[in-house]
Amino acid sequence: MAKHGKKSKSETIGKAASDKVVASASSTSKKTGPDAGRVGVLDEALTYALRHAAASLRNAMAEALRPLDLTAAQHSCLELLGRSPGLSSSDLARGAFVSRQSMNLVLRGLQDRGLVTRPEVAPLGRALPTKLTAEGRERLNAANSLARSVEKRMLAAVPEKRRARFRADLAACAAVLAPTD
Repeated sequence: MAKHGKKSKSETIGKAASDKVVASASSTSKKTGPDAGRVGVLDEALTYALRHAAASLRNAMAEALRPLDLTAAQHSCLELLGRSPGLSSSDLARGAFVSRQSMNLVLRGLQDRGLVTRPEVAPLGRALPTKLTAEGRERLNAANSLARSVEKRMLAAVPEKRRARFRADLAACAAVLAPTD
C-alpha cells in the first residue's frame, strides 16, 4: 500500500483485474469461504495442471535437444520414422501433433541436414515416403537418450509403483477426448 494508507494506481488496477476473475456464486454452488464465487480456481483445475506439465516438458525437451540442434518436432519426426519408415508428411504431422505445413518445414530442414531422405517424385499418388539416413538414425539414438533422461526426471515426482497407472490414466484421458472417425 502507498503512503498514508492510500492505494497506489497499480494496486487499484490489480484489484480491478482480480475482481473480474471472481464471479457471483451460483445458487447451487456448495463452496464457501474466500474462493466461493471464484471461477476457475487454478489450483484445482486439472486442465491447467496438464498444460503446465506439458509446457514444462516442452521446455525441458527443448533444452535437452539443443546440443543436437534438434527441436521437439524434429525429434518426434525422427522418432516416428525410426519406428515406421516411409511415412508421408501428413502421417508424420498427425503423429507429431503439428500442422501439415509445419511438418513440411520440419522435413525440409531435416532433409537439408542429411537426416532424412525423400524421393523427388511420389512413387504412388502424391505422398512422398520419408526415411531416416544413417546420420538421422545416429541423431535419433542420441536424442532418444536425452529425451529418456528428461522423462526420468519428470517421473521422479511419481512413485514408481504408481507410474504404470499414471501412464494408463493419461492414455485413457487422451482416448476419451480423441476425435472419432
